[in-house]
Amino acid sequence: MEGENVTTAREFIIIGIPNIPYLQIPLFLLFLVMYLIVLLGNLTIITVTCLDPRLHTPMYFFLSNLSFLDISYTSVTLPKLLNIFLNKSQRISAVGCFTQTYFFMFSVCVEFLLLTVMAYDRYVAICHPLHYTLIMNPRVCILIAVGTWIFGFLDPVTHTILLSRLSYCGCNEINHFFCDPSALLKLSCTNTYVIDCMTYILGAIVDLPCFLLTLASYAYIISAILKIRSAQGRRKAFSTCSSHLTVVILFYGTIMCLYIRPTSMQSLEQNKLFALLYNILIPMFNPVIYSLKNKEVQGALRAVFNFNRKLFS
Repeated sequence: MEGENVTTAREFIIIGIPNIPYLQIPLFLLFLVMYLIVLLGNLTIITVTCLDPRLHTPMYFFLSNLSFLDISYTSVTLPKLLNIFLNKSQRISAVGCFTQTYFFMFSVCVEFLLLTVMAYDRYVAICHPLHYTLIMNPRVCILIAVGTWIFGFLDPVTHTILLSRLSYCGCNEINHFFCDPSALLKLSCTNTYVIDCMTYILGAIVDLPCFLLTLASYAYIISAILKIRSAQGRRKAFSTCSSHLTVVILFYGTIMCLYIRPTSMQSLEQNKLFALLYNILIPMFNPVIYSLKNKEVQGALRAVFNFNRKLFS
């Protein structure tokens, strides 16, 4: 059994999306287009935020971080999936698999933290506008961003090490489109009690506080908006946080559908569908949401495009 464990742990086979030969090329093209949209949309947000001085504010500083994270999110999982469609190369080394798992958990952790920080930024802007520049000054924003990324890098280390030390005997096929931690746990033939406890501990340390802080921030924001007497003032105040609120609802809604459903209602195919949603579709929609609902971003985009048109005309 020991020799089998060592052999099986050297590589895994990612089943991915059901293997239907005549759909391989169309699916490859579909996911390639989606990946390019994610890259183009989020790089545009980052570029516009850097080039337009009007967007040099805490809100757009954190939005740039979120856009960079969305690019990282999809780059962790999509290239391997595209390789599976194109070359039918479903094998992935154990090192590559655990590396993918680590960066996936890192991305999830950072997104929880970033969305919470952005909610707090909107809370300060709407509930304490006179003290906004003092509380959210550039030094504080940089420290928060650096702390968020450092914590995100450190948080999954123990979890990934514990996963890599499990024995994977028998079937080494991962019924997912990437090395999802829950899919890896199902392949293990050893006791996963410790790593299950670690998952709940990390959730209690990171996920739950982030959710509660975001919820509390928007409770105060909505309360403050409702106290504004003029309808125009309420619309203007709400417009400053509507984009972020939409992203928060999409992210937490997907996470809850994936992890909070009763076990009896869960299936591997549904889990893959929800994972596909927050791995690819949400990073693809985020730039669109911020562009469509934000007049400042729209104005910055028009200014950049007009400048490029004059430059090359």
